[in-house]
Amino acid sequence: MVGSGVEVSINGSLTNGISAKHLTALDEESFDPTAVVAEPVPEVVESNGDGEKDKREIVLGRNVHTTCLEVTEPDADDESTGDKDAYMASVLSRYRKTLLERTKHHLGYPYNLDFDYGALGQLQHFSINNLGDPFIESNYGVHSRQFEVGVLDWFARLWEIEKSDYWGYITNCGTEGNLHGILVGREVFPDGILYASKESHYSVFKAARMYRMECIKIATLITGEIDCADFKTKLLPNKDKPAILNVNIGTTVKGAVDDLDLVIQTLEECGYSHDRFYIHCDGALFGLMMPFVKRAPKVTFKKPIGSVSVSGHKFVGCPMPCGVQLTRIQHINALSRNVEYLASRDATIMGSRNGHAPIFLWYTLNRKGYKGFQKEVQKCLINAHYLKDQLRGAGISAMLNELSSTVVFERPKDEEFVRRWQLACEGNMAHIIVMPNVTIEKLDYFLNELVKERSTWYSDEKIQPPCLAADIGRDNCSCALHT
Repeated sequence: MVGSGVEVSINGSLTNGISAKHLTALDEESFDPTAVVAEPVPEVVESNGDGEKDKREIVLGRNVHTTCLEVTEPDADDESTGDKDAYMASVLSRYRKTLLERTKHHLGYPYNLDFDYGALGQLQHFSINNLGDPFIESNYGVHSRQFEVGVLDWFARLWEIEKSDYWGYITNCGTEGNLHGILVGREVFPDGILYASKESHYSVFKAARMYRMECIKIATLITGEIDCADFKTKLLPNKDKPAILNVNIGTTVKGAVDDLDLVIQTLEECGYSHDRFYIHCDGALFGLMMPFVKRAPKVTFKKPIGSVSVSGHKFVGCPMPCGVQLTRIQHINALSRNVEYLASRDATIMGSRNGHAPIFLWYTLNRKGYKGFQKEVQKCLINAHYLKDQLRGAGISAMLNELSSTVVFERPKDEEFVRRWQLACEGNMAHIIVMPNVTIEKLDYFLNELVKERSTWYSDEKIQPPCLAADIGRDNCSCALHT
């Protein structure tokens, strides 16, 4: 009993024979809510003097710590002098110039940089958070759910599913869409095996590691699309377990589109009924483009698919990373949990979600509409064919999949050239993704520079351009062996 001489543990230490009332009084006396730490700025961690051990290992890209902008403490008189504000303004001004230059030489990554959201600047003063289920309003009132659900309905119409039959949300990126789609598949089939082509996005295999799922990689054709013959070979020995499959609507490097109809046919031929497989469609880039391409295989919920995800900062052109994830409402109950603290339901990967992103998406979807996106898709495909033809005409190995705006070509020999144009590379391949902001003039600027630089890289006849026959096929290779 407290106060009768027994030991009482307070803050990890033992006291002997002190009453709880006395302890409370002492605690109150020692706590001053107005007191502050004498020196709140932590000391800089000094080097231990071993130069070699102190160096950060540089892997793949540049070491950002060599160019980082230090955060410094304001001086006592900064408010009166304005020196700190002037310094920060100059840093931001220089940074803006860097962004303009980097945007001018941007070709390798799938971002549509042609946008103007000036009208939305008035909303930057609000902390907009769509935490929880987009269809259930939480106690936090500063949200944009009405915009979010409007965007989701637009995509539901695009992918042909009734409003009453789908559930979805606006994610923070394409990776989150894949993580969620595969998680839903795992919850529907806890003992299912995840199948994905070897050219699937790295987030698919990250999901397998995170969820401790058995994952089987499938071979691909030279185009980069899934090899359904190999898929069948790997399905048959595992017929006793459900199949969870990632289908690519545009692979990362080659922009290949998996044949969804052939994938479904393969599953059926292996004896899988529609209630024993779950298909997630990763449409990060081309998920929004394919509906506007005549000969493209249709991505639709009228087929036995479980979910579709697309990025909002890629073809749509949102200035912050975001995405859209849609699944069937019948599946989401296996994943969701009610959260009293939010007065909402937890069915998303993240808790807090960017409430500004749905407004940006809603704004551009309203401005462009289905017809506007159709025009942009046509422009991208025409310009991609132009780039491929010009590369081949200059004797440079190049490939363009029929349903794609990703042009794969010979990796430039100079890594500084690669950095200058921000090209994505893998092995001997590089690629350019022709987005709505990539004009013929910009492509000509790149081509002229590439042809000029390439003539110096291979001026010595002993040095030859790489052979890309194994990567993009003999017909697309312009090396000495295949010309």
